[in-house]
Amino acid sequence: MTATTRQETPVAIQGGGVELRTQEVGGDLSVAFVRLPQGADLRPAVKGLPDDLCPCPHWGYMLKGRLKMVTKDGEEVYEAGQAFYWPAGHAPVALEDCEYVDFSPTDAFTSVIDHITSQG
Repeated sequence: MTATTRQETPVAIQGGGVELRTQEVGGDLSVAFVRLPQGADLRPAVKGLPDDLCPCPHWGYMLKGRLKMVTKDGEEVYEAGQAFYWPAGHAPVALEDCEYVDFSPTDAFTSVIDHITSQG
């Protein structure tokens, strides 16, 4: 069994108030601790991925704020206190300062992070 805290988890993406920390926690799953400032729109960061959306599924929990998740079929709003499942094909837009924790398949999530960090 593996456990980690946000502070112990390495930073993978940081800048403009966005912070994403991620670490493999066992098997083929990674945990991510994510902070997005109000107004952060990750659609430009995932441009170039399939359908210009994140192709990695995520399971998690909203700790703080409100987040709009954009998909090719529409939008849905998530807020603090909600557990979620985001299937492949999404891009987040922070309606308020947000924090959440999610779990994702390591290989798929690493590919998305590599794509985002190569944009810089």
